[in-house]
Parts: sequence; structure tokens; C-alpha cells
Amino acid sequence: MTSSTSIPGLARFNTSADSDALAALHEVCASSAWGNRLLAQRPYATTEALFLASDAATAELTAGDLAEAMAGHPPIGRPKPGDPTSAREQSGMAGASEALKAEMLELNLAYQERFGHVFLICATGRTGGQMRDAVRERIGNSPEQEREIVRTELGKINRIRLARLVERLEHQEEGPA
Repeated sequence: MTSSTSIPGLARFNTSADSDALAALHEVCASSAWGNRLLAQRPYATTEALFLASDAATAELTAGDLAEAMAGHPPIGRPKPGDPTSAREQSGMAGASEALKAEMLELNLAYQERFGHVFLICATGRTGGQMRDAVRERIGNSPEQEREIVRTELGKINRIRLARLVERLEHQEEGPA
């Protein structure tokens, strides 16, 4: 097992000021409950320990906490302007046809009307067609089923973003998280 001292990014995260670490965690997931739980469990011996803590914190999010987390995610096909993270994660929509983009807009709106929140999917590595098919399939779910699918997708997104955070900190010169 590799210790955090041999993973510079994780060591930097573990030793950064609480306010800096919390700000970095908020970029990963907009849920304050999730971020506070991960912050409270520092230091992490390994990246896997950080991932497991994230999974546990995600599993314990209330409906309100999930709503707060989802509020930090733009609709599929409409990444936040100037946000390279959402643009990178949704890159499968970048080359989609105008017809597919229009269909995704309609499906996003129908989904949001049905469930009261943005359609959340771990879009990394998915094509526009795969995301469209997923929203088509999931729009028929019950709110309870969908909440658990959203929780699972959020967990996947959080793991990817935490890995990128540790990697970014590894290559960062001395400074805050």
C-alpha cells in the first residue's frame, strides 16, 4: 500500500488549510455535507482511502444534500461557460449533430420537469447517443429509483474528479489546494 507521503498530491491535500481543502472539495462536489465529511476524515493514507470515504459520504447524502450536489452540474449538452471540467466530462456531446443536441435539450427539460433536477450521469467516456439513450431509459423511473441512480452516478463523478484533484495537486508548485 502506498502512503500519502509517496503521493505528493494526496499529501498536499492532507496538509492544506481547511478552507483551501474545502474549496477544492466543493469543486469536486457541490454538496457541503459531502465536502465537510471528507474534510473531517483527513489525512488519507491512500487515494483509495479517499475514494472509499467519498463513496461512504455519497451514500449518506440526504435528498437535500443530493439536490445541492446536483445544482453544481450543468445539463448534458450545455456545459458551464468557462468550466473546463464540465466541458471535458461532456465531450461526447461536442461532436453530436444539431438534431441530437436539440433532442437532448428536449429530454433534459422533460427530465427536469419530471424529477425537479438536472439529469445527472457520469458522462466521461460516453457518446452523445449513449447519454440520450440513458435519459430516455431513466425518464420512466420512479423518483425513488432515480434518486438512487443519481447517487450512483454522482459517486462515479466524484471519484473521477477526486483523482484529477490529486493529480493536479501533484503537479502543482507549493500553494493551496
